[in-house]
Amino acid sequence: MKMPSIPSGLKNELKQLAHPYYIVNLILCFSFLVLKLTRPLCEYVFPPGPEMCELDMRESEILFFLLIVIMIRSRKTGSTTMVAYLSSGFMYAKCANIILYFMADPRLGLVYILCFLLQGMLLPEPTYKGPESITYFRGNNMMEEIQRDTKVCWLIAFYAAWSPACINFAHIFSKLSNDYSNKHFKFGKLDVGRYPDEAEKFHINTSSLSRQLPTVILFQDGKEVGRVPAIINSKIQKFFFKEEDLVQAFDLNNLYAKTKDKKSGGGAAAAVEDKKTK
Repeated sequence: MKMPSIPSGLKNELKQLAHPYYIVNLILCFSFLVLKLTRPLCEYVFPPGPEMCELDMRESEILFFLLIVIMIRSRKTGSTTMVAYLSSGFMYAKCANIILYFMADPRLGLVYILCFLLQGMLLPEPTYKGPESITYFRGNNMMEEIQRDTKVCWLIAFYAAWSPACINFAHIFSKLSNDYSNKHFKFGKLDVGRYPDEAEKFHINTSSLSRQLPTVILFQDGKEVGRVPAIINSKIQKFFFKEEDLVQAFDLNNLYAKTKDKKSGGGAAAAVEDKKTK
């Protein structure tokens, strides 16, 4: 009898989870529960008390609240993979653990914070080093390409090669392009450091103190329909360029599904609401 094969997507996820970053974070996230509920560990780690080896009411409430926060956050970002769920929940779980350890014993809280900081410095989240599907534009040929076929949606990253923020964002955009691009949804990049006229055309400040590098703009039907960081009432809105935040900002999961199912003769799907840009 032939054994069922493991889907390639699940294989890739399991390979990712085998990375020390995920293993160490899982240990940090579940350490309180394991130490608190496992005998004889709880008897050595926690101070003697009536509920030494079981969760008290406050601890249960914190863990329940943590579960709700992670579920809401994952739902908002549209996380569909195990790795995405874990990545979005690690920080919240570790912050909850800090509170739980400090409530049990401030010394345990300090030790946990030290482990937290060491993990952040010595074992950062692995960056994407896989394939990408990005078109690199030069000068004004970007709008020509966008207007050439308005049935195609474009997500364009405007960057400068000298900007640390753009450098840190590069691997995130590459991963998104590999995960979400299809025939009717494409990704592109334009170096506004080399083409300042294009930056001026899209109202992007390229100075060394600019808060608009990088800027990511979504084009549908040949027109801009949304950007981050957004400009509202002439003020630049703060935006954190994390993968889950970009997925949420542009509703990439729905946009990808609509463009993937779109027939070649159909019009461009409006997956995100128009954002006013002034």
